[in-house]
This record gives sequence, structure tokens and C-alpha cells, in this order.
Amino acid sequence: MNIADVMIIIVFVLLVLFVLVFLVVGLYLLFIDRTQKQHPILRNYPLLGRVRYFLETIGPELRQYLYNSNDEGKPFSRNDFQHIVKQAKYKRNVVGYGSQRDFEEPGFYIRNSMFPKLTEELKMDQETKVTTNRYHLLKEPLFTQKKEVLEENESSAYLLDDEDAIVIGKNIKHPFIVKGQIGMSAMSYGSLGDHAITALSKGLAIAKGAWMNTGEGGLSEYHLKGGVDIIMQIGPGLFGVRDREGNFSWEALREKSQIPEIKAFEIKLAQGAKTRGGHIDGEKVTEEIARIRMVEPFKSIDSPNRFKEFSDFPSLFHFMERIREETGKPVGMKCVIGSMHEADELAKAIKDTGKGPDFITVDGGEGGTGASYQELADSVGLPIKAALPLVNNALIKYGVRDQVKIIASGKLFSPDRIAIALAMGADLVNIARGFMITVGCIQALKCQSNACPVGVATTDSHLQKALVIDEKKHRTANYLISMRKGLFRLASAAGLDSPVHFKPEHIVYKDERDHVYSLEEVYQSIVKGVNNEGS
Repeated sequence: MNIADVMIIIVFVLLVLFVLVFLVVGLYLLFIDRTQKQHPILRNYPLLGRVRYFLETIGPELRQYLYNSNDEGKPFSRNDFQHIVKQAKYKRNVVGYGSQRDFEEPGFYIRNSMFPKLTEELKMDQETKVTTNRYHLLKEPLFTQKKEVLEENESSAYLLDDEDAIVIGKNIKHPFIVKGQIGMSAMSYGSLGDHAITALSKGLAIAKGAWMNTGEGGLSEYHLKGGVDIIMQIGPGLFGVRDREGNFSWEALREKSQIPEIKAFEIKLAQGAKTRGGHIDGEKVTEEIARIRMVEPFKSIDSPNRFKEFSDFPSLFHFMERIREETGKPVGMKCVIGSMHEADELAKAIKDTGKGPDFITVDGGEGGTGASYQELADSVGLPIKAALPLVNNALIKYGVRDQVKIIASGKLFSPDRIAIALAMGADLVNIARGFMITVGCIQALKCQSNACPVGVATTDSHLQKALVIDEKKHRTANYLISMRKGLFRLASAAGLDSPVHFKPEHIVYKDERDHVYSLEEVYQSIVKGVNNEGS
């Protein structure tokens, strides 16, 4: 018997074994499906029903990559996602042929100037340079991998001029001076893993002029890895500033305030995607995270809906004043706006008491989260373009706008969205998910499960190996630098020498019938209830 005959026999035997195994497994599953009591489809259509459940499981991936159009996906469309990735990877955001925006739909537009500013007329920090690594695309064939090289690139940091620097808490001992208008929104260690937090810290530090917010999970060593400026958030759970009984610890606060990277503190009243205290599943609560938060490991954490230390604006402001006295650093608040009444009540309290926050972070309902409840994420709290004018107008109305800076957040992941937010009254903006995408997020929508496949929103050490810090930190820096460059580009187009000068007169709104309204007219509709047609 020659070797060919032997191979034929072996293949035949293997084929028979495969068929037998397939039949045995099929009969076993048939019996299981017929006798189980949970799924009616499997009882009536055994085996075939499993195909249905399989297709249902991979449906999100099929829609994301195959069936959704470029501008359909949620929370971020394919276009949105790729714009962020291109800025982070290639440090550029150039498109060809034309915009894919639907110009028949209503929306906001930046009012261009007939005589825009030249590059040399822009008022910005011309001295500060930044060196990062970026990819240079050489070839993008259809069936083989892209050909690209990693190269070192030096560019301007695109920071504000010293005269335009934004000062938070100008009358206190240690004011926070900001030369970039974009920072990282609150994302806790625990919600994100240590690799993601470290990469973000280092990347923001490379870009300079930015800050990162710790989120309510408290300060970790990973936030400090890059030496970036930090806003330490204090949530109702008091993580990082509490004793073992869960009470607020002034001693712990004073210890944190001695850390030079911490430039300000933020009291979190609410978050856009969850107008309540935070939540983190037990499987994410490692022993290290439990130590930082002073809770039990591997048990789910639900922060209270509000602080027990205060219950109204006067007591909140008293609490802020005490923190300011103990630390000498600015104190702000993060909130969600539900109506004009809340904005007016806040501004009036600041005027009446003569106290209050050094900054207010207005978080829109469209903002993201590691874990929330659908009814809260979908329906509680106004989106940022409705909330921001209410707060800005209320502060102006009660004559306290000059003493409070406004930070806006809620899907402000592109220069044009940021410019519109600045014109609506924001001084600064926070970004969360845009920065998550720079370190590898693919919108798997599994942040709450500790099973993030790219190692971003997970504390699983095995999954985190996918996230290479020394590569992703440059993507974070590239994205931030590109965003600031884009802001100056838009300011130039609007005839401004700096994005700090965006005002309502620089924005117009076009309705579905091509009627155009100034942002001032839209403001009237939002803050005074004037029903301008189409606005």
C-alpha cells in the first residue's frame, strides 16, 4: 500500500468521525432544545433556533461594520469615529471630494468672515512646540495590510496666548491657569483600566496645556504617571477623601491638595448619562481599586444619589468654601440642567450668598458613562446645546458670569462642535469618549461588563495587554493637538484671532426650510420661550 492510499484512508476515517461527531452533537442539542422550557423558539425549531440567536448576538457588529451607513451609527457614527482615529493616528483631518453632512437637515453653522485672519495674525503661543509620533500612510491596498511608517513629528502645541489664558479661581491662593481649552472629562480608574488611564495621562502631558479629571473613583497613581494637570472629582461616595466608615475626611483632602498635579477640585452633583451617583460592577472592583476607594473588593459600588453633607445651594456653597480654605485651590461643581428654573436658581444663589463655585461643568444628557440605566441615559437631563445657554444666560442675568467659568461636555469631540459650544457660553470643554477612542476604544458597548475587547474599559489584566501605553499615548496627544489646531482654523475663518473670542454672533442656525436665524434669536427661544418659527 503506497502513501497515497494511506492518506486517502486517513482522510476517509477523519471524515466519518467528523460526521459521527456532528450527528451526535446535533442529536444531543436537538434533545436539549426540545426539552428546555425557557425559549419557545428552540422548542419548536431546535437547532435552527440556535442560528437565530447566533445572528442576533453578532447583529451589533454586523450593523457597525457592514449595514449601517457612514453617518447612522450610535453613539458615534462611522464618520465620527474615523475622524477621531485619523487625527489621533495621522495627526491630520483632511477629507476629499466634499462633506457628507446632510445640508437639508436643520443645524448650526459657523458664520464665516469675508476677510478671515491670516495664520500670522492669529494670537497664540508661538513658542511652545510638541514632539509626538504619528503614522505616515504610504499605501492602502485592497486585500493586504496598509503600508505605513511611524515617524517623529514636531508641531506647535496650538495653545492660547498668555494674555488669553483662562484663569479659574483668580482671587484664591492657587488659581488654575489653563492655556488649552480642551481637557479630559471625568473617567474613573475602575471604569477604565490602569493602561488606559496611564496612556491618557502621558498623552495629555505630551500635548501640554490640558487637564484630566479623575472621575469620582478617586486619584490613582496612574493619573499621576504623565505629570498632567488634574481636576480631582469628589462624588457622593467620597472616594479618595473618606475614612473607613464612609465619612468625609478633611485630613485626606488636605493630603490630596499637597499633590502638585492637582490643580482644582470638582463636586459631582450629577452626570449627563446618569443623573445620580455612579455605579461600577463588582467584577471591576479589584483589590487595588477597593483600596483607593476604601470599599470592599469585588462588590458592586453604587454611590448615593446625592451628598449627605449638603442639601441645598447655601450648604453646598459652604462646603465648597471650606474645601477652598483647606486647600487653597479652586472648587467647582458638575451638574446636569433640567430646565431654566434650575439654572436661574443656581445663579441667584451665587448672587444672594456671595459664594459659590469657581467653575461649573455642565454635562449634557448625550454624554457617556461606564455604566448607567437606560431610562436615565435616554430621558433625564437636557442635552448640552439646550443646557449651556440656560446656564450662561442665568449667570449673566444675575450679574455673576465674570466670577464663574463654564466647562461644557457632551459629545464635543470635533473642533466645530467645540466652537459652537464656546459661542454658546462655554469657556472650556471636556471630552471623554473621544479620548477613549484614541487609546483603542472600538465602541463595543461593553463598558459595563469588564469584557472590553481592546483593554480600555476593563480592569482585566489579560484584556489590558492589548493596550500598548507607549503607542497610544502619542495618539492621545495627536488628537488633542489636532483639535486645538482645528479650533484656531475655525477662529481664523470667522475673522477671529483666537477661539476665546467665539460669541453668539459667530453662529447661525438654519432650519429645514432654509430659514436662517442668529444664535441670539435661538437664545431667545431657549431662555425666554419665544417661539421663533423653525428655531
